[in-house]
Amino acid sequence: MNAAAPLSPAIPKPAHVPDKLVYDFDAYRDPGLLADPAVRIPQMLKEAPPIFWTPRNGGMWVIQGYEELLGAYRETTIFSSQFMSPEQMKMMMPPGAPRVPQARPINLDPPEHTKYRSPLQKTFSPKSAMALKDDIRKLANELIDAVAAKGTCNYVTAVAELLPVQVFIKMFGLPLERAAEYRQLAKEHIAGIASDMVSMARKSLRLVDVMKGTIEARQQHPRDDILSLLWQTRVDDQATTMEVMEDYAVLLFVAGLDTVVNGMGLVMRHLATDAQLQQTLRDDPKLIVEAVEEMLRRYAFTVPVRRVAKDAEFEGIAFKTDERVLMYDPAANVDPRKFDNADKVNLDREEKVHIAFGAGPHRCLGSHLARIELQVSTEVALSRLHNIRLAPGQTLHFHGGHVIGPDALIINWDV
Repeated sequence: MNAAAPLSPAIPKPAHVPDKLVYDFDAYRDPGLLADPAVRIPQMLKEAPPIFWTPRNGGMWVIQGYEELLGAYRETTIFSSQFMSPEQMKMMMPPGAPRVPQARPINLDPPEHTKYRSPLQKTFSPKSAMALKDDIRKLANELIDAVAAKGTCNYVTAVAELLPVQVFIKMFGLPLERAAEYRQLAKEHIAGIASDMVSMARKSLRLVDVMKGTIEARQQHPRDDILSLLWQTRVDDQATTMEVMEDYAVLLFVAGLDTVVNGMGLVMRHLATDAQLQQTLRDDPKLIVEAVEEMLRRYAFTVPVRRVAKDAEFEGIAFKTDERVLMYDPAANVDPRKFDNADKVNLDREEKVHIAFGAGPHRCLGSHLARIELQVSTEVALSRLHNIRLAPGQTLHFHGGHVIGPDALIINWDV
């Protein structure tokens, strides 16, 4: 997202929204957010209530308080993940347009959500994630090998965009030689989530189009990958169909090719500004697990969106049907009412329960794999690159929206 992009137009406040709950914040183009979310988000917590309404982006609610957000995640009958039924989507598309994938199961509510999530549980279990650890370490070392002698790199493009993307492409069963193309498609899809539904539908169809050949091939010739596994799955004792496969594919494609990239960039950004923490972790690598968990809290990077399913009151606030709600994980995790010195990274913190991966039935399915990737990439970088620091003179730019992270991160180290 361009830091100079104009804010979206402000719309009038609806009559049911009290003046005290209005706070002007553009989640996609706020200048402070794009300059440094680590500064802007704690500032927002100080200036705005735990739940506020913003006139930007067509008007929406933002839930940023820790306890309020935790409660909202559990109220799936109010805060729905289903924005449009397949029938409604079909009516919006031109006559003769193909079926639009529904990103199953993330765009479903319980109990349907549970049916379609269950087949994925084993693939993304802690045991399965740990089984990939050696392969992830090997890849991390290969990526560092390519830059170690240079003493500098753009960590986002040299490591963060390559490691989780290649791990996921291999798991998914897609051709590795198209990794750059897949990554670009995922970035465009995430960046467009704020746009109109027809545009998003077209992006989803494009994702399916680039994967369809592989999806069809795995039906006839299964391998040891996620696509093959899903073809063998049954929901309600029904065989998997191409429509279900397309829905799964869109969800997993976007989640696997974008989210962890941003987490790796945010973790390295902090390490590059904290020489003492670097040395602590080099002296005792066992602390890396704890450090990554604390940095996940401090620099949470996902912002899920919900639709108000019915007129309802939550936390004493009136919500109206079809209003949009941003579940602002990055703010909840630095809520000073929950965490002492919330803006500090503290490995000795007593309160450690964060919601960087959401909460409730939609809690991130890939959280175990994400943790392993973050831990291993941090371990390898610290063991191979000494005195990591930000390259002087650079101005960092971040992107906002539904996944927050740095656009680029130039780091230097001693050679």
